[in-house]
Amino acid sequence: MDFSAFDTKKIDEYCERAKATWGDTPEFKEFEMKDKNRSREKQSALNQELMAIFGGFSEAQDQEADSPQVQALVNKLQDFITTHYYSCSNTILAGLGKMYGGCGEFTKNINHATKDGTAEFTAKAIEIYCR
Repeated sequence: MDFSAFDTKKIDEYCERAKATWGDTPEFKEFEMKDKNRSREKQSALNQELMAIFGGFSEAQDQEADSPQVQALVNKLQDFITTHYYSCSNTILAGLGKMYGGCGEFTKNINHATKDGTAEFTAKAIEIYCR
């Protein structure tokens, strides 16, 4: 998989946008606490692990989004975000899903790093999971 779409510059841009939008939320404060002492190498390794989860969604596109295997991937994604970034409630996860599949920059980058349709498939699986 090609992870170049998520280079450090892009991650920094996303973080600045997130801070401007959600900087006063408990989740963003939690993210800052978890992230403050991470090296660039650790941040990069976490980004690679996150994208590997999207790789799992890419490989699972031949299944239904509500299949147990795909729903387990959604749970894995939510757990990963909670463990490494911030408490990812179903409400937050649903919002992330909309961003992933919303035809914007996230959709483009996820699909570029994996294969076409992965972002949209992930969004559909998340929507089902969060119902």
